[in-house]
Amino acid sequence: MTKRPNPNPEFDLFIPLMGDLPLKDQRETMERPFFSLQKRKRVKPIEYSSPDGETWVKIEAIPAYGMATIWDADILIWAASTLNRMREQGVNDLPRTLRTTSYDLLRAIKRDTSGRAYQELQAALQRLQTTSISTSIRAPKRRTKAGFNWLDKWTLEVDPDTDQPRGMTVTLSDWVYEGIVGERSLLTMHQDYFLLTGGLERALYRIARKHAGNQKGGWTCRVEVLRDKTGSDSKPKEFNRMLRKVVEADQLPDYTMEMAATADGSPAVLFRLRGEAEALALAARLEAEQERRNRVEADRRRAAEVDDLMDKLARGR
Repeated sequence: MTKRPNPNPEFDLFIPLMGDLPLKDQRETMERPFFSLQKRKRVKPIEYSSPDGETWVKIEAIPAYGMATIWDADILIWAASTLNRMREQGVNDLPRTLRTTSYDLLRAIKRDTSGRAYQELQAALQRLQTTSISTSIRAPKRRTKAGFNWLDKWTLEVDPDTDQPRGMTVTLSDWVYEGIVGERSLLTMHQDYFLLTGGLERALYRIARKHAGNQKGGWTCRVEVLRDKTGSDSKPKEFNRMLRKVVEADQLPDYTMEMAATADGSPAVLFRLRGEAEALALAARLEAEQERRNRVEADRRRAAEVDDLMDKLARGR
C-alpha cells in the first residue's frame, strides 16, 4: 500500500527530544538587548544603538501579553539547535515550521512538566509572536530597518478527551529562520545555560560567549556598556548593585567574572574562560609556594653560614 503524499510535509515533520542536542544560538542576538530580563510583564520598549550608530534595535510589546523574555528565548534556542542538528544529519530543505510535543520541548529546555509549565509555555509562545522587533541588522541598505516578530505562528494541540496538551508546532519568522540557517551564524552554548535563573545572568553569559569566546586573557567591558547591551531598565546604581551580586556569585557557565577597571579608570568587568582562570590561579599558587620554599631555603643557608662562622670563631679563641 502506497502512503498518500502529505500536501504540507513541513507540518508533518516531527522533531523528537534529543537529550544530547548541542545548544546553539544566533550570534546577532547574543550581544544585543532583544529580550526583557524580567519575568513580570514589561511593556516599556527597549531601544539600543551601538556607539557608532550603525547598529540599532527597538523592541516593542503589546500590553495584553508584554515583551518576550530571555526565558521565552529558550524556545528559539531549541529551534536553532534542532535545525542545526538536522543540517548536520544531511537534511537539505530545513523547515521554518517545527513539530514536537509540549512535553518534549519543556524537557529539552530543562523545565518541569506541571500544568503551570504548560500554561507558561503558551504565554511564552504568545509573547514571541506578538513582540515587535525593528533593527538595522541584516536590513538591505535601500531600507532603513527590518521589522518582524520572533514567531509567525504556533499551535498547541489538546487531547479532546483529557484536555491534556499533545503536539505543537512553531513557525519561525523569516528573519529568525535566515539567521539560524546562515553559514557561521550560530555559536555553541553551555548546556547549563538553561539552569541560570536570573535574567541578568543569562544576558551576561550570552554577551560573554559572543565577545570573550575562547580568547586568551579574557575580555573586559565597561559597566555602562554592559548595561546598554543587556537592555536593563534598572537605574545605573541598581544595575551596578545587581551586577556586583552576579560577579560575587561567579556562577556563569564557561566564564569567571571579576570587577576591573579600564585604562581611564572606568568600572568594568573582566570575563575569562574558567579553564584559563583556574590555570592562572594554579600557576599563581605554585609560584607563591615556590617563593615560600626559596625563602625557607635562603633562611636555612643563612642560618648554616652563621653557625659555621660561630664555629670558626669559637675554634679561633
